[in-house]
Amino acid sequence: MGKRRLELRLESRLEPIVLLMDGSCLLCRRITRFVAARDSRGVFRFASIQSPAGTRLLERGGLPTREPDTFVMIENGRYYTKSEAALRVFRRLGGPWPLLFAGIAIPAALRDWAYDYLARRRYRWFGRSESCLMPTEGLKDQLLKDGEADG
Repeated sequence: MGKRRLELRLESRLEPIVLLMDGSCLLCRRITRFVAARDSRGVFRFASIQSPAGTRLLERGGLPTREPDTFVMIENGRYYTKSEAALRVFRRLGGPWPLLFAGIAIPAALRDWAYDYLARRRYRWFGRSESCLMPTEGLKDQLLKDGEADG
């Protein structure tokens, strides 16, 4: 059996990778659509940090549930935040995007300083919305349903 076939079989047994995003941040919405469009293997699921499912997952991971200021990636029960989460997402996308994972070699303090700089300005630069993300047809199946965060 080829390596690729074994890799696909192993991936199918793993839980989906959950991305928790700020539901009112327009930059986060763009990132969600960007990732969904490049998720050729369908490994990502998405939820708003402010949703009941998002809140439960944050609590389970011991992360703050008030004033969401980070991006969270949950992969096989491990929680990643800020720049590490973003770099790990790139590693799972199709095309040339996994090459950006090389940024993990930059010290985390420097990466997270840049991440925090952008996060503090994201509403001013990209906007904020109080309404729900209207998912495209392709994105609907990738949204985490409320009961899926209980297991």
